[in-house]
Amino acid sequence: MRRHERGRRVLRRAVRVLTLAAGLAGGLVLALLLAGVLATWFITLRIEARYPPAGHRVPVEGGHLAVLEAGPGEGAPSRGTVVLLHGASANAMDPMQAIGRRLAGDGFRVLAFDRPGFGWSDRIAPDAASPAVQARLVSEALAALHVGPALVVGHSWSGALATAMALDHPERVSGLALLAPVSHPWPGGAVPGYAGWYRSRPGRLLLWIATRTIAAPLGLYYLDRFAEVVFRPQGLPAGYVDGARVPLVLRPGTFSANLRDLDGLYAFLAGQSARYREIAVPTVIVAGDADPVVRTPVHAEALARAVPGARLVVLPGIGHMLHYTATDAVVGEIEGLAARQRAAAE
Repeated sequence: MRRHERGRRVLRRAVRVLTLAAGLAGGLVLALLLAGVLATWFITLRIEARYPPAGHRVPVEGGHLAVLEAGPGEGAPSRGTVVLLHGASANAMDPMQAIGRRLAGDGFRVLAFDRPGFGWSDRIAPDAASPAVQARLVSEALAALHVGPALVVGHSWSGALATAMALDHPERVSGLALLAPVSHPWPGGAVPGYAGWYRSRPGRLLLWIATRTIAAPLGLYYLDRFAEVVFRPQGLPAGYVDGARVPLVLRPGTFSANLRDLDGLYAFLAGQSARYREIAVPTVIVAGDADPVVRTPVHAEALARAVPGARLVVLPGIGHMLHYTATDAVVGEIEGLAARQRAAAE
């Protein structure tokens, strides 16, 4: 009996110790989460103070899209209107800084849009992750600005967006310049290790918590390294992260929008890629043969075969950020496309 009583006392003590440890661990987790929330709040305030709105906002159904503008204004003589659409993890300043101001200096009216949920644009629609929905919203904004048809330039993720505009809103598109475009379902399916758990309820909850606690602090710490990976095999240009306002993507709403856009892209392209033969505007596709992010044979080369009359330019040794690392070639192709359009019209 005494042995059993001693055993029960030991068991009760063990339970008390485990309960205390669990309480301490729970308190530590709660404290860490609270610290993450406060850090994210502070980082978001600092980012938005450093990178305030730089252009103007255009009303569309359900909200506003932000746009940067350069070159001759509405009604002034120009060589035409060029619309710049940025890729994932970016905003309108990315293409504007790389090629927009150069095109504006050459006489083009340039409009660079923050895609829905990015930069200073509203997310607007619950289904805004779809390139088709974003194409509708950008087309609405162009109509509000009395623009169209325009030469539409789409980089990376916006290869899907620009082609969706040409297919669904052809009255707004006079030509396509697609830079390292995502255009087709890729081998291996959706984003590895991400899409499967993200769609589950626990996954969505964990992602919601992460975007409001650890994503901004960790992202800020590793931002230069992430940018270096995207620029490979070329080096990261000095001042790129700050000049292109890349930290804006770390805000919780934008971070979540970015992940949702990437998650839905594969399924969208599985449907849209069968329609590329319907694109009826002059198209130039520029890609690098050393792009480690969007594989040129899978996307750019396949797209060039599908779009009637498309011109394909593959730049040797160039990676994904070709609008920065091969600016002369990219601007030359855009201006050449505009010149061919003018000649055909005349």
